[in-house]
Amino acid sequence: MLYTKGLTQEQVGEVFQDIYGEHYSKASISRMLDYLREDVSQWLTRSLEAYYPIVFIDCVHMKIHRKRSVETEAFYVVLAVREDKRREVLRIFNKPTESALGWGEMLTELQERGIRKIGLVCADGLKSLEDVISAVFPGTPLQRCTTHLKRNLLSCVRNGDKGELAEDLRQVFRTGDRSYTVESAWKQWQTLCEKWGQDYRSFRRRGEDPAYKVYFTYLNYEAKIQSMIYTTNWIERLQKDFRRVTRMQGAMPNEESVLLLMGKTAMDKKSYLRPVPRIDLDRDLFPE
Repeated sequence: MLYTKGLTQEQVGEVFQDIYGEHYSKASISRMLDYLREDVSQWLTRSLEAYYPIVFIDCVHMKIHRKRSVETEAFYVVLAVREDKRREVLRIFNKPTESALGWGEMLTELQERGIRKIGLVCADGLKSLEDVISAVFPGTPLQRCTTHLKRNLLSCVRNGDKGELAEDLRQVFRTGDRSYTVESAWKQWQTLCEKWGQDYRSFRRRGEDPAYKVYFTYLNYEAKIQSMIYTTNWIERLQKDFRRVTRMQGAMPNEESVLLLMGKTAMDKKSYLRPVPRIDLDRDLFPE
């Protein structure tokens, strides 16, 4: 479908005219899209499985028209790894801003659609997220994205110090080493914060802040899958696809048009049909 590849309704009409020699108005193109709207709507509200081993959550921000102005609004996205090792977008949800309350509504809706248990949630560093997850899915661990944390820390130092800090961070956030535990990583983290806190005050408080322990949750799992779960890279790649199909449209006319394009893009992700190799090696997340 040309519309879901990024063309506007007017551009779709022009293509049809070139091919068929007949003009199609925006209203005609809109009626043609009615079937697609119904498919996406049903997909976004479909019943879900009872258990998902891993769930990634993040927001992508899109410009849409509201009354007489253009505003940037949050679109909540939930990407899961199923028990058969395939990935699946569970929900796309719109609110003007990202908040813990918004994520609470999203998780509650997923529960109402059939989910009873989540093995692990991977997310960016939104505050109060742990409390929201615990309220809806008690006992579900949270892994905060280490890539976002590294970017944030690197932005806090001078350019000449970035290389050394990046190497220190690589040592702290190691993957694939069975002997590297949460306890040893926390000591490494404290050492890093003490070292860099001598020149940059913002590092000092981080070393003793227990909230940062949630960045090391990944070390509780099989070493061979740690690099897959300590970052939200998978969902960020999906967001690039979302931005690509909406870029040509400019500011979207309303949230429904964004959900249509994002939903169809997620439905058509062929790479999600392939099982993720070795992801099921962890028996806590993928019990036999």
